[in-house]
Amino acid sequence: MSVSSPVPASVPASPAPVSSASGAETAAPTPTPTPTQGELLDFVRRTASDAELIASLPLDPEGRTWVRLEGPGGSEAWLIGWPPGTGTGWHDHADSVGAFVTAAGELKENALAARLPTDGWKTLELTEGVDRERRLPAGKGRAFGRHHVHEVLNESADRHAVSVHAYYPPLPQIRRYSRTGPTLRLEQVERPQDWQ
Repeated sequence: MSVSSPVPASVPASPAPVSSASGAETAAPTPTPTPTQGELLDFVRRTASDAELIASLPLDPEGRTWVRLEGPGGSEAWLIGWPPGTGTGWHDHADSVGAFVTAAGELKENALAARLPTDGWKTLELTEGVDRERRLPAGKGRAFGRHHVHEVLNESADRHAVSVHAYYPPLPQIRRYSRTGPTLRLEQVERPQDWQ
């Protein structure tokens, strides 16, 4: 006589079948897990170490160039070329978390170590001590959370930089700011159709 252990009633033995339009039953799709900041950082590090991919990016002597990449878990990812003396200006990525790594050359990130209100303002006076600066040579990068305000610069006078970036969820918008001393002013809100 064989004895089998019953499956507890609260744990399904297999995924529940789902009826398709044709009436046939199929297994329910497994949802894609949301990538964490750490997973995005791992992805951009691995991608930045792909010398063949980095070398394939066309570089323009006057303006940034970019190629969209397939990021993990439905994230948005970009390979970006930075001519000497170029930068992003102050901006944030709204509700997206992200990560970036320098693949070639060196980038500088200026960031604010303060959580800003997300809506309802046009001008803010920043307090002392909120500025952070990071030098990011090839192989170095960082992850960041929602509403992270920063600017990224290639301060080299004669060398391109290349970086890899990933964001989740895919960027719903980018808010652009101007800054004069401690005054930060919201200048523009861009949507995906503005940069894709």
